[in-house]
Amino acid sequence: MKKRVLLSWSSGKDSAWALHLLRQRDDIELVALLTTFNQAADRVAMHAVRRTLVRIQADRAGLPLWEVELPWPCSNDQYEAIMTGVCQRAVLERIDQIAFGDLYLRDVRAYRERQLAGTGLEPIFPLWDIPTRQLAETMIAGGVRAKLTCVDPSRLSHDFAGREFDRALLEALPADVDPCGEGGEFHTFVYASPAFRQPIPVCNGQIVTRDGFVFADVLPE
Repeated sequence: MKKRVLLSWSSGKDSAWALHLLRQRDDIELVALLTTFNQAADRVAMHAVRRTLVRIQADRAGLPLWEVELPWPCSNDQYEAIMTGVCQRAVLERIDQIAFGDLYLRDVRAYRERQLAGTGLEPIFPLWDIPTRQLAETMIAGGVRAKLTCVDPSRLSHDFAGREFDRALLEALPADVDPCGEGGEFHTFVYASPAFRQPIPVCNGQIVTRDGFVFADVLPE
């Protein structure tokens, strides 16, 4: 019997590639995408992607979108209480596993494993331990197209905000910046992917500095 899987969806490249890899497996059934939104901004936390664009992504992927509302500010206790409710819903809907696009941060993986322990849900990590330069090149070659929507200016120049995630970007990144931004150096929005039935037409909007990060708005065309 196939495992029913809910995919944690950040709106970025790693989520999109995890979706692509999961769809190649015949032992699972992808049920839905799960995204948390900052209620005050009506955007994906950290990625700062508009809710409307995430809904378009889900439509292009042909999957329902579970929209989880987070207050702002949101304490860890509040977050965990909200996610407990999400897990309860998942169990009621006979979901077996939640997939995450984490790459190698063991503390993050351990946290997810602790949060799901005893819920009846198993965490899975389809991208785990793939070397990130290799992964970045594979995603780009495989048709992933994304824009950098958030940059940590303490790690990467603000000029990278709004840039395409492509081979030119990989060559321009400083040596101490992870090619996939796994250290929080940058976050992305995916507008084309082999997991989408067609690309999402988008254009760059305003670039702003807020809360110590540089955010590049992405607009639907």
